[in-house]
Amino acid sequence: MLTRLAAAAVALALAVPAAMAQQTAPAQAETLPDIAQGAADAPLTIIEYASFTCGHCANFHAENWPKLKAEYVDTGKVKFIQRDVYFDQPGLWAGVLARCGGDEKFYAVSDMLFDEQKTWLAGGTGEEIAANLRKIGLKAGMTEDQMNACWEDTAKAEQLIATFQKNATADKIEATPTFIIGGEKVMNQPWEDMKGIIEGKLAEAN
Repeated sequence: MLTRLAAAAVALALAVPAAMAQQTAPAQAETLPDIAQGAADAPLTIIEYASFTCGHCANFHAENWPKLKAEYVDTGKVKFIQRDVYFDQPGLWAGVLARCGGDEKFYAVSDMLFDEQKTWLAGGTGEEIAANLRKIGLKAGMTEDQMNACWEDTAKAEQLIATFQKNATADKIEATPTFIIGGEKVMNQPWEDMKGIIEGKLAEAN
């Protein structure tokens, strides 16, 4: 399922707002390093596979992410890594935008994309969705020229797709959000259940 969606994303996604040339990500495209937040030496690492167009991912970021961040990331117990999954064109456009301000702005822009998901995805056409994404970029302090340059950077888009494919294949990701908590694949679930898993992994780490 995920492989088919990935192939569709590769075939279609580079028709990005501002006129990226259509092409697929070459097999030799460079992969990009993770962008982490939290203490580098935290005893536990949590990886979230998320799509910016996934409603369940937006719900997680609205309901459970603030608790995870406050209780575990901000306290130095967890290093958190978000890995993007691209199911469709808008998801890739959003992924490019999230990286456009540099690593230091990635999570701030990511939060805006999830918080305002219903609004920016409400556009009836690709052009309307792109215009909505531009509004988020402007609120994040980016310029029109900066966003155009990012969306026209086909090499970066190829790297994002290659990174997604490599990571998602290695971790056997079939849906979003999916979490890797201390090396164990965990599906999305209520906060108290996830917290129990986190506490168990922290106990093992200590």
